Formats: sequence, structure tokens, C-alpha cells
Amino acid sequence: MIDKIISAIFLPVLLMIFFTRVTYSRTVGFLLTIALIIVSAYKGYIQTWWLIVIEAASLTVGLYATNQLKSKKKNNTST
Repeated sequence: MIDKIISAIFLPVLLMIFFTRVTYSRTVGFLLTIALIIVSAYKGYIQTWWLIVIEAASLTVGLYATNQLKSKKKNNTST
């Protein structure tokens, strides 16, 4: 069970950053990450509601991180 908690904490952040970097779009990265979370819940890999809450919080952190990376990159290219 501890492995599911650790993966719920870290995987959505990493997936959000990865998909955003690959597709160059935060929206597409967000939608792909949400789709993977929905599929894993549908297949039964997420058994409790609090794991979904942890994944949602992790996804929020991933979205924040991609926003920070995008604004940091934008500031570097404008100077």
C-alpha cells in the first residue's frame, strides 16, 4: 500500500511535467495526465478516495511546476 501512496504523490507531477515538455502545451499535458488517472481508477489500481485526493493534489503541484517553468523560460528569452 505504501507503494501506491508514493506513486500517487510523485507520478502525476512527473507525468504533468513530461507531457507538457513533450507536447509544448500545458492543456494537453493536463488532459493526458487526467486521462491516465481516470484509466487507472477505472482499471481498479486506485481503490480508495483518499488516493484520488492525493493524486489530485499532486497534479495541482505539477500544474504549478509547469507554470513556473514556463514563466521562467519566458523571462529568460525576453531578456
